[in-house]
Amino acid sequence: MKIQSQPMGDYQTNCYIVTIDGKDLIIDPGMNATSWVKSHVTNPVAILNTHGHFDHVWSNNELKRDLNIPIYIPEDDAFMLEKDPFSKGTPSSQADFKVDTEDSIDISGIKVKFRHFAGHTPGNSIIEIKDVWFCGDFLFLQSIGRYDFPYSSAKNMRDSLIKAKNIKEDFTLYPGHGMPTTLKQEQSIMNWWIQEVEKSI
Repeated sequence: MKIQSQPMGDYQTNCYIVTIDGKDLIIDPGMNATSWVKSHVTNPVAILNTHGHFDHVWSNNELKRDLNIPIYIPEDDAFMLEKDPFSKGTPSSQADFKVDTEDSIDISGIKVKFRHFAGHTPGNSIIEIKDVWFCGDFLFLQSIGRYDFPYSSAKNMRDSLIKAKNIKEDFTLYPGHGMPTTLKQEQSIMNWWIQEVEKSI
C-alpha cells in the first residue's frame, strides 16, 4: 500500500491518495485538491470522505466530474455535501454511496471499512484499510477533533473515545490535519480526553 498526502487550503487539511494493486483511492479532497490529485493518480477508482465538513469535501464534485468516479460518505453526513451547512460556498456534490454504520465494502477489489466515531459530526467515521486508519477529524497526534460545532456532540465524542480506547489492535493513524500517529500512542492519553469532554456534557 502506497500513501501520498498533501495538506490543502487555509486549514491545511490532509488529502490522501491510497494506492493498492495499481488502484487509487482519494480520501478527503479538500480545497484546491484537484490539480494535485490529478497529477498523482494513475488509476483512480473512488473518492472517500471521512465526514462532511467543507474542508474535507471541497473538491469532491470537480474530481468526480473529471475522473468519472463515485463518492462514498457516511450516511449521516451526506446532507452536508448538498446543503453547505456552514455557508462557506462549498461546491455542491452528491454521494453515490451513503455508507451505513460499520460497513465493510469492496471497492474494485480493495477492502475498506468505515468505523463510526460520531461526535465531531453525526456520521464522522474513520476509514480503515488494512492496518491503517484515515481518521479525519476524530483523532490527531496528541489531540482530538472539536465537538463544539453545529451538528457536533460532546456526548457522542465521549462515547466514541471510550469505544476507541477499548480497541485491542494497533493501527497507524493518518489524521485530517497534522502528522501521523498510532492508536496505541493516542490510547495512552485517551482517559484524559474523555474527562475533558465530559466537562461539556
